Amino acid sequence: MRSIVNVKPTFSHPPLWRESRMGLEAAKLVRSRVWRGEGVTDGRGQPVLLIPGFLAGDGSLSMLTHWLRRSGYHTRKAGIRVNVNCSARALGRLERCLEELVERQGRPAIIIGQSRGGTFAKVLAQTRPDLVAGVISLGTPQVEPLAVHPLIRLQVEAVAIGGSLRIPNLFSRSCIDGDCCETFWEHLAAPLDSSIGYLAIYSKTDGVVDWRSCLDPSAEHLEVRSSHCGMGMNPGAYRGIADALQRFSRSGSGKAQRRRPTRLGAVA
Repeated sequence: MRSIVNVKPTFSHPPLWRESRMGLEAAKLVRSRVWRGEGVTDGRGQPVLLIPGFLAGDGSLSMLTHWLRRSGYHTRKAGIRVNVNCSARALGRLERCLEELVERQGRPAIIIGQSRGGTFAKVLAQTRPDLVAGVISLGTPQVEPLAVHPLIRLQVEAVAIGGSLRIPNLFSRSCIDGDCCETFWEHLAAPLDSSIGYLAIYSKTDGVVDWRSCLDPSAEHLEVRSSHCGMGMNPGAYRGIADALQRFSRSGSGKAQRRRPTRLGAVA
């Protein structure tokens, strides 16, 4: 088993105050050409599942969701209020969301995950490649999941203690370094098949995650200048997302014809 709790963090401690600049990043986004849709290809109903990060809920990706819908994509929220649940348990619910989305739209989905949401996105693609055309991660520490700022690491430990004390809907110590989520971490560590598009967006000014831990060897890499929390409202990230969505949609179009049936039944 690959234990993540003993991974030695390489975090270089950029100032955490950068994360307070989200309002400025949002203001810059709404003034940008990409927000207005310039150069953004119509999504034509391409299904997109959005998964929020640690301690965040679906609302944290509301601007991205609005922009995607306005650009012609069919989005689906993850149904997460606060992303602190056991990885294996949450994955099961996310898989059902993915199945329903693909069943409705009739073609493989693209998954966008921010921070911890990106780990779910990659593992979903590993376990259900028949349902996934591509993965886009935003500031996700795929290589070293705990290479985060010490204050965030303390929050992770606090949630794990609560889960170990059987507080409902929290991950526990066993989820991190025990048997509970062993298969999940194995899937995360494995390279993603090259037939599935995979873009990892990262920032060297990320105040939460060590940017080096975002450089999954099996992904394309795109650097933007952004805070961690502001990556879901960064013009450079949106431009990269728009390009990846277009490419992944094309590559996934033929996949719909050879996909095996989901548990919900055959998909056209």
